[in-house]
Amino acid sequence: MTAWVRGRVQGVGFRWWTRSAALEIGGLSGYASNLTDGRVQIVAEGPRDRCDQLLDSLRKHSAPGRVDAVTEIWDEPRGGYDGFEIR
Repeated sequence: MTAWVRGRVQGVGFRWWTRSAALEIGGLSGYASNLTDGRVQIVAEGPRDRCDQLLDSLRKHSAPGRVDAVTEIWDEPRGGYDGFEIR
């Protein structure tokens, strides 16, 4: 699953918070990365229900900053990630 989060999500600890949420859910690998247009991109691989949990967390008001929208696409896992990291 790849998600793009739009809003005030850079410079507020959003990537760190996303990594923490992914680790708490467990069974996810991937990364969170800032994009030059101000969005944060999240790539998460793991069971569908756990990816859905992460998406739900991203959309809640407890995320740092301000989330205006989350857009996601689903694809086959490609592998190659060791844990969940911040890029």
